[in-house]
Parts: sequence; structure tokens; C-alpha cells
Amino acid sequence: MEEFLAYVVKGLVQHPESVRVTPVDRGGSTVYELRLDASDVGKIIGRQGMTINAIRSLLQVGSAKKGIRCSVEIVEDK
Repeated sequence: MEEFLAYVVKGLVQHPESVRVTPVDRGGSTVYELRLDASDVGKIIGRQGMTINAIRSLLQVGSAKKGIRCSVEIVEDK
């Protein structure tokens, strides 16, 4: 799922070289922390969160087929 998420996000952003996906295990579920260039955050979130919600939906469907649970969080480094 990590590779799938990275592939989708890199296709949407201006700076694909700065995209990093880090899996974190939290209570039986995997949370993928998404780090990317600050100028690309708006593109991933989309209008009213439509793009990130679509990415989350795709990830949930793919992970359900494998029998696992996962989610995505955008982490902004300061």
C-alpha cells in the first residue's frame, strides 16, 4: 500500500522528489504519514478536501482487500 500511495501522490505534485511516505503502526492499524513540499500540500488536499478524501478511499478499498486497516495523514514539517 505504501508504494501505491507514493505512486498516486507523486503523479499529482510539482515536486515528486520530495514526497516521503512513512508507515506508522498504531493499535493494529497502519497510518501512512505523508510528507511533501509545502507548495504541494494544497494540491493533495484539493478543494474542500476532495483529493485527499479520494486518496483515502482508494487506500481503504485496497487495504480491505488485503485484510488490513490503514489511513493517511499529511504531516507538515515546521
